[in-house]
Amino acid sequence: MTLPKLSSRIPRLAIAALALASFSAARSIAADAAAGKKLIAEIHNSGFAQAHDTYNGLSSASDGKIYYVLSAQEFDVGAQMFVFDPVSRTIHHCGDLTDACGERGLKAVSQGKSHVNFVEWQGKLYFATHIGYYSIIDDMEKPGIPPPGYKPYPGGHFLAYDMATGQFEHFGTAPHGEGIITMNMDARRGRLYGITWPKGYFCYYDLAGKTLKNLGLFAEQGESGKGPTYRTLCRSLAIDPADGSVYFSVGSGDILRYRYDQDKVETVVGEDLRKDYFGLYDPTCPGHMGYNWRQVFWHPEENVIYGVHGNSGYLFRFDPHSVRVDVLGRLTSLPSQRSGMFDQFSYGYLGFKLGPDHRTIYYLTGGPIYVEGKRVKGKSTTGKGEAKGLEDLHLVTYDIPTGRYSDRGAIFFPDGQRPLYVNSIAIGNDGTVYALSRYTRKGRETTDLMSVRPQ
Repeated sequence: MTLPKLSSRIPRLAIAALALASFSAARSIAADAAAGKKLIAEIHNSGFAQAHDTYNGLSSASDGKIYYVLSAQEFDVGAQMFVFDPVSRTIHHCGDLTDACGERGLKAVSQGKSHVNFVEWQGKLYFATHIGYYSIIDDMEKPGIPPPGYKPYPGGHFLAYDMATGQFEHFGTAPHGEGIITMNMDARRGRLYGITWPKGYFCYYDLAGKTLKNLGLFAEQGESGKGPTYRTLCRSLAIDPADGSVYFSVGSGDILRYRYDQDKVETVVGEDLRKDYFGLYDPTCPGHMGYNWRQVFWHPEENVIYGVHGNSGYLFRFDPHSVRVDVLGRLTSLPSQRSGMFDQFSYGYLGFKLGPDHRTIYYLTGGPIYVEGKRVKGKSTTGKGEAKGLEDLHLVTYDIPTGRYSDRGAIFFPDGQRPLYVNSIAIGNDGTVYALSRYTRKGRETTDLMSVRPQ
C-alpha cells in the first residue's frame, strides 16, 4: 500500500477524509489478501536451559554472523553471549557476562541481562549489561534483594567483544549500582552513551580518555519513583554522527538532546511527542511507556530519526534539523488495525530496525487471537512491561521511499507454538529475520534464537 502525498493547501478536514478513505481501502484489500497467511520460523538450540526474556540483545555483524545474549533471572546466573553462523548453521558460546565484567567470585547479584543492541566498531562489538534479578514490589519490578551471603548488584558495565579473538573488555560501571537499560555508541567520537535503571541517569564513557561521566537524572526518579516522581525510561537512543548529538525521549513527551559541543542535555524546543494519534497518557502511572518512543534509529542517508511509538504502534519521522515530527502511519498488524485495540504488550515492541538496503523497515509486532469469532482479551492493566495476554506475532515491513506497508503474516514454529515475548530483531545478509523468543522445549519454558524468512 502506498500512502498519497497531499498538498499542504488542501484544508485539514479534506486531507483527513482523503487520507482515511485511501488508507482504509488499501488496508482492506491488503488485509483480505493476507488473511490466514502464516510464516514458519525455526528455533535454534543454544544449550542454555535457564535462558529468560531478552529485550534487544541481538545484532547482525559485518562477518555475516548473528550475535545475541540470552538473559537469566536467577541471582547467581549470568547472561550468556552466543554467535550463530548462518552458513555453517552452528552456534558458538562467546562467554558469561558476569565473567566478562570481571565479577566471577564476587558473590554479588549477577550480570543477568543485556538490554541493548550491539554496535560494531573496528572489529569489536560494543554493548552493556543490566540486572536480571528482580523483586516484585507493588506489582513493579525493582532491583532484586540479594539473599544472605550475597552482595547487591554492583552496577552495569559497558563492554566490548573482539570478534577475531573472542576476548571481552569491560569499561566504566554505571553510577549508583544501577543497570544499563539503554545504550548506543558514537563510533566517530569513541563514546558509549547509556541510560541506567531504575532511576535513569544519563551517562557516557569516553574510550580515549577512559572516563565515565554522569550527567544526572532527566526523567524525575525514573522507574524507582512513585506518583509524581515516576516516569518510564526511554529504551532507545539516536545519535547524529555529524555533530555527536544524542536524542532520547521522556514519558511526558519531551524530546531531549545531549549536545556534544557543550557537554550538556537540553530539551528540544518547538516539537514533542505529545501527539493525539499516540493516545492519552498519564506519565506518572506505570504499566505503559507514556509518550516515550519505543525504538528509534538514525537514517544515514536522510539524516533523520525514524521511530515507533510503542503503545499505539505509530511510525514517525523526526527531523532534528527542521525540528519536526511527522506521523507516517500505523505499523500495527492488520488484525490489530481491524480490531481497533492496542496490542497486548504493555510497553510496545522493540523489534524495529532498518534493513541492510536502508529503505525497508522491519517490525515484529502483535496481533489479536480470535476464538469462535471472539477476540481473546488479557488483563486491562499492569504495572510493568509485560504481555497482558496471549497474542500472535506478526512481521510487518514498510518501504520508506514509497510508504508501502505490508503485513507479511503471523509467525509460528513448526510444532504450532507461537513466538512469545519477542522484543528484538536482526536482519541477516540474505534477508532472514532473527529474533529472541520464548519457547517450550521438552515441557520447559526457555528463550532462544529464532529465524524466519519473509515471503
